[in-house]
Amino acid sequence: MSEPAKPPLNETTREFGARIRARREELGLSQEAAAVQCRIHWTQLGKVERGQRSLRLENIIKIAFGLSTTPGALLDGLPQPVGE
Repeated sequence: MSEPAKPPLNETTREFGARIRARREELGLSQEAAAVQCRIHWTQLGKVERGQRSLRLENIIKIAFGLSTTPGALLDGLPQPVGE
């Protein structure tokens, strides 16, 4: 029996992950192919897309570069984390 999926850390990581998933899908990439382009492990990319992982600046830049976009496009207008 599998465990229920973990929820996103917060609304900020949920929205950030949704933006990454949308960009990856726009490019027609699987998670595995996108992870290779971003130079991160595919399991990390999956957690980011589900909002279950908060990233260091360096990894945000790697993901943006790997998905042929800018960090600003992924970050601008994200909701501010509440109570953290």
